[in-house]
Order: sequence, then structure tokens, then C-alpha cells
Amino acid sequence: MNRRQLGTTGYDVTDVGLGTWNIGGDWGDVSEEEGRETVRTALDAGVDFIDTADVYGDGFSEQRIAEVLDEREVRDEVTVATKAGRRLDPHTAERYNYDNLSEHVDRSREYLGVDTLELLQLHCPPTDAYYQPETFDALARLKDEGKVDHCGVSVERVEEALKAIEYPEVETVQIIFNMFRQRPAERFFEEAKRRDIGVIVRVPLASGLLTGKLSRDMEFPENDHRNFNIEGEAFDRGETFAGLPVDAGFDAVEELRGHVPERMTMAQMALRWILDHDAVSTVIPGSTNPDHVQANAAVSEMDSLSNQVHGAVRDIYEEYVFDSVHHRW
Repeated sequence: MNRRQLGTTGYDVTDVGLGTWNIGGDWGDVSEEEGRETVRTALDAGVDFIDTADVYGDGFSEQRIAEVLDEREVRDEVTVATKAGRRLDPHTAERYNYDNLSEHVDRSREYLGVDTLELLQLHCPPTDAYYQPETFDALARLKDEGKVDHCGVSVERVEEALKAIEYPEVETVQIIFNMFRQRPAERFFEEAKRRDIGVIVRVPLASGLLTGKLSRDMEFPENDHRNFNIEGEAFDRGETFAGLPVDAGFDAVEELRGHVPERMTMAQMALRWILDHDAVSTVIPGSTNPDHVQANAAVSEMDSLSNQVHGAVRDIYEEYVFDSVHHRW
């Protein structure tokens, strides 16, 4: 697999990683063994960057990752990034302070079986938190204490990303970027490159829409966010189907089908489209299907998309997506 530098962290990671929200919850039921097997499959495919969070199954995801890394004896070969903050209740900006973050970091260290977290990311804090220097002072203190090696943020909005990278503690930004969420390329990527910020792309397949395998009449399990968060009832609406109204999403997918290159699936085209943006350090698709995990990893060595395909994607975005999505995130 191809590798890219993750900003100033010093980590050289595979450009296709593994996202483990699917393992931890909000995507239907996943057993402990299914979670472990997902991680094993990714490692076998060559993936060496894994993203998780303390809130994914309330530690379920972190624990499964640790078990497999110990089983395979590959801790020194794999970079694990986790997140903290979403367990705060109430989830308010002022609660992003040293005491709370330190407590969360300690639990993640325990669950991941490490003394020091390689990369800690604030987990989509309220916007006001980005205007609290004390929040980022807390990250610096955690680094000084040896609990964390490197720090970043996971954001909902481009403006939050731009604000976050004003703080020297922030070395990486995790952001939603896909064929249906193109604004980061317009407003954020150049500044990220200028400051040598690592860019981790999540929700690359728009909650499955960009696999081309979902149908309009599909019913999702009760505990799947594609059932309970369509309008943002549980968390930011942009996390589900990239914030695009579902019918418009299916219309756009139908238009995209005719532009999928030979020997690629639509999901692979969507991932390759992301990697064609050189500001991206790594993309973290998530799946518990072994075939999908392997197919995602294979995108690393696929050729870039043609200018014609990139142009078609932009045209479809402007026709079906722009008005509903572009200025919201």
C-alpha cells in the first residue's frame, strides 16, 4: 500500500486506513469476534492506521483493536488514533477541560493497553470550544505528562478546522470529505498543506450511499444511525448520508454510475477520488464486511481518476448536492 506523512506527527501511514465506528455501534449489532475479525482483515490487507474513539460502543471498539494488536504482536507497526469528548454529558464547550479530558484519556489508555496514546483527537466539540484556549492548553498538558504523543481534532465544519489549526497543539484534522461534501477542498486543504497539517478523511462513502449498493426502500436496524439520525436527532446531521437528503443522494448516485471506471466499484471510485487530493493524508472507510475491507485497501494502489471523471463528479455535485450541503458544513 502507498503511504503518506501524517502532518508533523512523524507517522508515515497507509493512505487507506480503517475507521472503527462500525465496530463500536450505531451501525447495528456487531459481535466481539466480528469486531476483531474486521481489524485482522485490515491488517492482512496492509492497513497500518486505525481510527477509533472512546465513545464507539463505550470502549468496545478500543478493546477489540487492542486484543488484535496483542494477538498479532504488531503494536510497533500500527498507528492507532482515538478521540475523546463525546462522552461528556452534557456535551458543552466548557466541559472540554483538563480534568475531564484527562479522565477520558486514562480510560482510553487502559482500554488500548498503552501508556501513551499515539494520537488523541478532540471528538467534534461544540464550536465554542475552538475559541477556548484552555481546551488546547489541556492538550499541551496531557502531552507534557506523557499521556499523549500527538493531538488533533475531529470537526464537523470547515470553519472549525480553520480555527483549530491556529493552535500549535493541533497536528491533525479529521473531517468529512467525499463526493457529496466537497467544501474542504475549496476552503481548507490549501491552508492545511501550508501548515503541514495531517488530514484524516472520515465518512468517505456517505454512510454507504457512495457504495451504490443501498436502495431507496432499504430499512435499517433500529440501532443504526441511518435510521435514527436522518434529521440530526442524535448528533450532527452531516454524519449521516453526509447531510444530503436521501432522495437527492440516490439521484446523484444514479448519475455517478455511468462514470465508474472499469475494474473499479463505485465505492473504490469514491475512495480514489478522495486520494486524488494530495492534501489528504489518509482516508478511513469503515466496514465489518471482510470483502469490503479488502476492496477498500486495494484502492491505495489504483490509478488516479481521469480529469473527465473528476469533472463529471463536480457537475453532479453542483446539480444534486450543492444547494443542500455546500454552505452548511
